[in-house]
Amino acid sequence: MSAVQNYINHVALVLDASSSMSHLSRKVVEVADQQIAYLARRSRELDQETRVTVYVFADTVECVIYDKDVLRMPSLKQLYRAGGMTALLAAALKSQRELAQTAQLYGDHSFLTFILTDGQENASHRCPDASRRSPRELVAAVAEMIDTQKDNWTLAVLVPDQMGKREATQYGFPKENIAIWDATSTQGLEEAGQVIQQATEKFMVGRTQGIRGSRAVFSTGAEAVNKDTVAAAGLTPVEPSQYHLIPVTRAAAIREWVTESGHTYRTGGAFYQLSKLEKIQAQKQIAVLEKATDRVFTGPEARALLGLPDVEVRIKPDHNDDYTIFVQSTSVNRKLVPNTRLLLMN
Repeated sequence: MSAVQNYINHVALVLDASSSMSHLSRKVVEVADQQIAYLARRSRELDQETRVTVYVFADTVECVIYDKDVLRMPSLKQLYRAGGMTALLAAALKSQRELAQTAQLYGDHSFLTFILTDGQENASHRCPDASRRSPRELVAAVAEMIDTQKDNWTLAVLVPDQMGKREATQYGFPKENIAIWDATSTQGLEEAGQVIQQATEKFMVGRTQGIRGSRAVFSTGAEAVNKDTVAAAGLTPVEPSQYHLIPVTRAAAIREWVTESGHTYRTGGAFYQLSKLEKIQAQKQIAVLEKATDRVFTGPEARALLGLPDVEVRIKPDHNDDYTIFVQSTSVNRKLVPNTRLLLMN
């Protein structure tokens, strides 16, 4: 009799604990604890085993929790203290090197790591965890490590600005696995937590569809929404007679534009095109349009395709030549953006 190959997720949080994070210390613990609670709930709902590892880094890198059952995780309140510089490269190397030693017998194992930092690398070359290599050697080592990771590894990083994004790209992080967060406020950290939660949702739902790793964990573009992922997600095509696509030629309120176009406005029946950063509430439906055919796909799986959790999150459109994302509107005054389209369901 063959063994059941259950899904086993190894999720790691690698948290910057340098001095500049001091003003956010309490919020870091709160956001991390929220993420762990979310992981526990979704693990039960999706019947996936999840094990959590937490590293903190400043002048050195310390593993404070290793591969612990998410249902038995403590709060990080006693484990996170800020002070020191930023050994970012050493944290990336040590976390991935040690996690690679985790047993992967009997089961479908997958590794997801989020590194959160509010500044640039400035201490790894003095860090024992990096074998005191030169900055250039460290960059090369991280880039090689990322390039050679197997298909069941996903490594993502959240950085504070465009300079941090450029550096992360130089280190070898896939561009769609790099996100920018506002490191100046607790609200910015709260939003970073939402981004991590959204990416985790996409990862865990993807696991049920046979996806073992991702180089587009923060993307809503072609890497995340394409013919293969739409098919794998099981999205339902809508009968062409059940919807209309209406060009938007000027800024107008959504109800006004629907009625001007000769249609009847029905609350919840109109979907605006995602064209800028938006807050998407938990109850909002998503539709995906195939540009070449104007076929529309919808259903609860559309939210999962984008990694939208059942809480309000911010989401932005990424470049996609083949698909367009539409979001359900329940407001009669939602301002439509010119040169987009409106999706109206019958």
